[in-house]
Amino acid sequence: MRYELYYWPTIQGRGEFVRLALEEGAADYVDVARMPERTGGVRALLRLLENTSAERPPFAAPVLKAGKQVIAQTANILLFLGPRLGLAPKAEATRLWVHQLQLTIADLVTEVHDTHHPIAGGLYYHQQKREARRRAADFRTERLPKFLDYFESVLERNRSGGRYMVGSALSYVDLSMFQVIAGLSYAFPRAITRLKRRYSRLMDLHRRVMERPRIAAYLASPRRLPFSTEGVFRHYPELDR
Repeated sequence: MRYELYYWPTIQGRGEFVRLALEEGAADYVDVARMPERTGGVRALLRLLENTSAERPPFAAPVLKAGKQVIAQTANILLFLGPRLGLAPKAEATRLWVHQLQLTIADLVTEVHDTHHPIAGGLYYHQQKREARRRAADFRTERLPKFLDYFESVLERNRSGGRYMVGSALSYVDLSMFQVIAGLSYAFPRAITRLKRRYSRLMDLHRRVMERPRIAAYLASPRRLPFSTEGVFRHYPELDR
């Protein structure tokens, strides 16, 4: 099956979690909004999102088309793709555990976003800088360690000896954790430098995923967009004291 991914063409954002799974799973896919306007482009994405006649309309990107199925929400897309790409366990209970971890990652990503947009997504960062500094300080000292403590303990308790989040093989949640650590290292380099020793298992997981042949090839390709101050993970020095 050829998959169609619909996401904004100039940022990694939440769509990157889906891209990583598609790349590691060697899926046949197209990133529709990055295609020429005559065959895709942003207009195709907007048409999908603004289709008021759709029976099950998506609320926002990312959206995945798989045949006649239209699937939205990052964790939901990965729940669908995981078994099809060999990136999820076969047992239902374990698949739900992977999904639960992915939903917790989604919570963390939302809190990362809110460090630079604590008041409203419709306001520019410079319009809420004072509030962002307060929110980022709480995130660095309270919320971030709480999330990382949890994920580090998941790795420690897993029978793989800390190599994987779930079971004895790579799953899509390992890829997502790689993206989280990469994004946090970009957005909060000083904070992550201070925390590296405390979360050695997470740092090792990040390194191992980065070295996987398909992921390494993807990271070296133009398909992997750089982090920037337009995505979810943004670096503002004043938020990383």
